[in-house]
Amino acid sequence: MTSLALPAARHSPWLIANLIFQIAFGLLAMTVCLPSMQDWPETFGASQASVQLTLSAFIAAYGGMQLVWGPWSDRIGRKPLLLVGLTLACAGSLAAALAPSLGLLTVARMLQGAGCAAGMVIARAMVQDLFTGSERTRVMAFVGMTMGVCPPLATLVGGQVHVRLGWQANFVLMAALAAVLFVAAWRGLPAARAASPAPRGTRDLLAGFARLLREPVYLLYVAVLASTTATFYTFLGGAPIVLKGYGITPERIGWYIMCIPMAYIVGNLWTSRLVRRSSDRRIMALGQAWTLSGLALVLALGLWGTRDPLALALPLLLLGVGHGLLAPPTLSGTVGIVPALAGAAAAIGGLIQQLSGAVGSFVVGLVPHSGQVNLAVVMLAWALCGLCAQWLLHARRRA
Repeated sequence: MTSLALPAARHSPWLIANLIFQIAFGLLAMTVCLPSMQDWPETFGASQASVQLTLSAFIAAYGGMQLVWGPWSDRIGRKPLLLVGLTLACAGSLAAALAPSLGLLTVARMLQGAGCAAGMVIARAMVQDLFTGSERTRVMAFVGMTMGVCPPLATLVGGQVHVRLGWQANFVLMAALAAVLFVAAWRGLPAARAASPAPRGTRDLLAGFARLLREPVYLLYVAVLASTTATFYTFLGGAPIVLKGYGITPERIGWYIMCIPMAYIVGNLWTSRLVRRSSDRRIMALGQAWTLSGLALVLALGLWGTRDPLALALPLLLLGVGHGLLAPPTLSGTVGIVPALAGAAAAIGGLIQQLSGAVGSFVVGLVPHSGQVNLAVVMLAWALCGLCAQWLLHARRRA
C-alpha cells in the first residue's frame, strides 16, 4: 500500500485542527471532572480512596486500550476505528452523567477512557500517515501546545460548570464534544491507513509488537518521551506537598502548578519555528539543555536555603520550555521508525508514557519534602535518564 502523505497544499488548518482536537479529547475528559471529585465522597457516601478509583479506572483504560486501537487501526483502517472510539467515549460520558452510584460511575469512566484512547493513538498515527519530515514535527508541536493547555483549562472550566450546573453537566459536556468530534472525523478526515500492509492476525499482531520492541532507535525515542513524562508527573505529585510547606493554600496551588504547562506551550511554539531550519537532533539537544538548566536552578536554590514558592515555580519555566522543545521531535520519531506499524508504535509509546507517569508520581511520594531539594533530585534523576537515552539515540543514528 502506498503512502498517503498529502501534498503541502492540502494540509489545511482545518485538517490539522481536527487531528489535534481528536488527540486532546482524552486529556479534556480525564481532567474536566477533577474539581467535582472533591464533593463525590459526600455525594455518594464513599471514601476518598474509592473516589480516586474513578480516575484510576479512566487512566487504566485510556492507557491499556491504546494497545488495542493502535494495532487494529494498522489492520482495519484509521477512520472507522476512530469513529467507533468516539461513539464509545460518548456513551461512557452519558453513562457517567446518569450514574446513580460510585461503582457505576467508575465503570462509566472506564468506558469513557477506553473510547478516548482511540483519539490519542489513532490521530497520532494519522499524523504519521498524512505528514512528512519537518511538517510532521511542526504538527506535533501544535499537538504539544494543545496538550499543554488542556489540563489546566479543563480543570478551570470543569470547576465553573460544577459550581453552576452540577457535576453531571461536565459529563454531558464531554458527550456533546464527542459527538462534535465524531462529525468532524466523519466529514473532515481522509480514510488514512498505514503506508504498507499491516499485520493480519493475532500472531502477526504480536510479531508487530515484537518487531517494534526489537528496534533500538524506537525504544530510545520512547525512553526519552517516558523520562519527560515521569519528570512532569513527579512535579505534579510533589509540588503540592512542597508548596504547602511554603504556606500556599489549596486555592492558590494551581497557579504555581501551571508554570510548566504554560512554558511548555512556549517551547512548542519555538519548535514550530525552529523545525524549518534546524534538525530534530539539535532541537532535542536544546530541549535537554533548557530542562537540565531549570532543574539545576531549582536544586541550587533549595540547597541555598531559599523557601519561597517562586524559587520552585520560576526555574521550572525553563523546564517547561525544554519539554516543549523535546516532545514534538520525540513524538514524531516514535511513529516514524516503522511506518506500517505507526498505530502500534503510538500505542506502545502512549502506554509507556502512562506507566512512567504513574511511577514518577508514586516514587516522589516515598521521599520526605521539607523543601524543594528532594523533589528537584527525583526530577533530575528522571531527566538524566532521558539525557542518557538521547545520547545513545543520536550515537546510534550517527553510526
